[in-house]
Amino acid sequence: MAVACKVPVLVFSIGFGKSVYRWRPKNPRLGQNTEFVLGALPLGGYIQMLDSREATVLPEQLPLAFDQRSLKVRAAIVAAGPLANLCLAVVLFSAVSWWGQPQALPILASPLPGSWAAQAGLEGGERVQSIQMEGEESEDIQSFQSLWRATSRAESEGSSMRWSIARDNSNKLFELEIPSPQQLKLLRSTPASQAQGQVDQNHWQDLGFRGPSARPLIGRIEPGSAAEVSGLQPGDVVLRVDGRVVADAQQLRDWIRAEPLDPLHSPLWDIDRHGRVLSLSVVPQLGTASSSGGLALAGPVRRIGAVVGAPPQTLWVSLGFVEGLQQGFGQVKQISLLTLNLIGKMLSGTASSKHLSGPLTIAEQAGQSAQMGFSAYVSFLALVSVSLGLLNLLPLPMLDGGHLMYYLWESLTGNPVSVAWQQGLQKVGLASLIFIMSLALFNDLSRLFN
Repeated sequence: MAVACKVPVLVFSIGFGKSVYRWRPKNPRLGQNTEFVLGALPLGGYIQMLDSREATVLPEQLPLAFDQRSLKVRAAIVAAGPLANLCLAVVLFSAVSWWGQPQALPILASPLPGSWAAQAGLEGGERVQSIQMEGEESEDIQSFQSLWRATSRAESEGSSMRWSIARDNSNKLFELEIPSPQQLKLLRSTPASQAQGQVDQNHWQDLGFRGPSARPLIGRIEPGSAAEVSGLQPGDVVLRVDGRVVADAQQLRDWIRAEPLDPLHSPLWDIDRHGRVLSLSVVPQLGTASSSGGLALAGPVRRIGAVVGAPPQTLWVSLGFVEGLQQGFGQVKQISLLTLNLIGKMLSGTASSKHLSGPLTIAEQAGQSAQMGFSAYVSFLALVSVSLGLLNLLPLPMLDGGHLMYYLWESLTGNPVSVAWQQGLQKVGLASLIFIMSLALFNDLSRLFN
């Protein structure tokens, strides 16, 4: 952007600290003689433009200096960095959509017992065919991910939805009105709802929805566990527990955890083992279970010591150029709104600062996403790019958003922020950044050692 606005760029550096390599192009652009640098610390980068506040500028070049240009030019140059991050994220998300990836079918797992979804009559196994956002046209749903994104969007916009649902692979559809977060809070204000004791997490979980439906298949079994003692084997499909038909893996997990501590009662499981139906007595043991984030759930729970649930059914989904670009833009918009909403909640104290992550968590997630495949890794890079763009737009001195605030003040008052004020605000901005970085690193270390 600086080059396009004919502001001389003196240095373009990838990384900070001592330079590892320097070079200048043999045929530079007219008015540019940029030195390109690779720094020893690959943590971001910077550009140095011609600026009369930083060094002496020749009189004939003074009109080209950054600080002498119009307010619009300076604002465009400063905003170009964060916008480039957001545009890169759109391209990366779009590339994943164009390439395609396996996505879980929009088949609902058994809802949380006693939740709104359970009270609405959902039992698990229902397939969502289409959704209609409040005030919009109906949209066909191909994957579970698109269903979850629509619910997140409804949460951020505070709107209700209408789902068209088919039950048990039937062609007969029924309509289900999904309340907005505000409507759900009103429903919870009743004594019956308060008695459920649910904890607000996000709108999807508040409604009682969980992951996609999966067959009640037994996977890896821990040595010496209740599953091994009872004779269960990997590949067994659980059909019934004490005569109750098992709808899916989520329901089976709920029943295992809710099994009463009765030494005289031995639950009888009917299983399908390679076409043969067997009956086994499976008595869950007391132990600890982990959430998806790796933290132990509160209190001991009943468990059998085996992986319960097959991978969900998937469909390879790839989009055309325009559709993929629209989805990429929509994902960046949705993530941005959710991130800004979370930042606002952290500042107001309604959300924990533990949501903040630093370089250790980023490195860990990068490694895990790389192992999951190309699409997952590119999606992770897009997510990091959105985070960087939004972080730089925060109105903190030393960040691009802070400079844009200076320019907003200048446009409103007609006078630039004084050098003394800028120096004072720079110190506040530096202290704020150090605090944020320290908090993020502390959260990383806490997760690592816990």
